[in-house]
Amino acid sequence: MKHWRVEQVAWDRFDPSKVDPEIIPLVKAAAMVERNGGDYAIYLNRVFHDDPDFAQAADHWAEEEIQHGDALGQWASLADPGWDYAAAFERYRNGYKIDLNADASIRGSRTGELIARCIVETGTSSYYTALAEATEEPVLQQVCKLIAADEYRHFKLFYDHMKRYLAREDLSFARRLRVAFGRVGESEDDELAFAFHCANEDPGLVYSHDRCIAGYMGRAMGFYRQRHLERGMGMIFKAVGLEPRGRLSQMAARGAWRLLCWRRDRYREALRRMPPPVPAALPQAA
Repeated sequence: MKHWRVEQVAWDRFDPSKVDPEIIPLVKAAAMVERNGGDYAIYLNRVFHDDPDFAQAADHWAEEEIQHGDALGQWASLADPGWDYAAAFERYRNGYKIDLNADASIRGSRTGELIARCIVETGTSSYYTALAEATEEPVLQQVCKLIAADEYRHFKLFYDHMKRYLAREDLSFARRLRVAFGRVGESEDDELAFAFHCANEDPGLVYSHDRCIAGYMGRAMGFYRQRHLERGMGMIFKAVGLEPRGRLSQMAARGAWRLLCWRRDRYREALRRMPPPVPAALPQAA
């Protein structure tokens, strides 16, 4: 059951004078990824085909993810009235696809799949918290807080099922750690980069992963603060079976913060040095 609905957001409080132009491209891209939650539910239902309790939970999760996309898309349409959310998402769906026919987790086990989902929810909960704290626009602030709370609950959902499967599969700590930090690295793959392309660039431009991931990460990383990484690192540690609030977690968060700042600056510099984007070739006349 949804904990809130799009129509309950105070849309009449939207204040264009408080919109940060740097946030708009991020919200548009996030709307693409969140709205695509239905495909991930299909994948999860195939992986957990004989677990009706989890399948039902995955369906409810996807319903909320789709709502996140619609809420973000509606806000972006207010911030940029000329933007076509439906058309952008159609481009994204046509160009980015996951394997819906998989009958086993790409993580090698169901425990690994659930750890990976915990990492995703950790990232999104931290991210929307960071955006909510950074923006002064009241409607986006409300939407991001609602989504961040949902994502935190989703972490707990996947974590509880992960513990159930861990008792059966007894996945080693080393494998759990490998899955977790492998999934962290996947945040820079085509899912977000292509979402940024479809949501923000002219359809006539050729997609470039390097340009789009730099455009996304160079902006997104600028809204994080060290406290967001401290909370996120605690959630990651919990997912892999480590003490979430210990000294090791604090040290890891400090290291992650330094790494984030370095990569943020690298992305911004890379974007500055890139040549102008290349338009797509026009179709040849018959």
